[in-house]
Amino acid sequence: MTGVFKFRFRGPAGGIAVDLRAEATALEGGIPPHSMQVYKNIWLGLPASGIHWKDATWLALGVSINAHALSELLPDGIFIHASSLDYPLSDYQSEAAALAMDGWLHERFDIESSGATARYEVSEGQFTFAWGGTTHPFSDAPS
Repeated sequence: MTGVFKFRFRGPAGGIAVDLRAEATALEGGIPPHSMQVYKNIWLGLPASGIHWKDATWLALGVSINAHALSELLPDGIFIHASSLDYPLSDYQSEAAALAMDGWLHERFDIESSGATARYEVSEGQFTFAWGGTTHPFSDAPS
């Protein structure tokens, strides 16, 4: 079943808006074509229409920060297909793709919160993001 998650975060001078359309299916018949492995038996598929590499990376992180909980809940595996990712009239922040995926997963599955958050740092004049227990999301070093 396909579902849409609308991530919204308002700052003092604008905000971030991301609409993610995705679906989750059981892993039947092996690895889905044109997908990427995020963790063990957890696979992510990207929109057929194409996507910016930064958005793909952050979508994968959104799955990754929930991967352990998903793996425990669905030990036989899961294929998550993100069919579209849209930024409707908002400040563009590719990190928001991870928050949209995180929200989508929590809306559909009974899993513990990842701790992913966004906030606006007034002193810096920008949005900042936290990824729960993950301190360096794209490092091979231990978190």
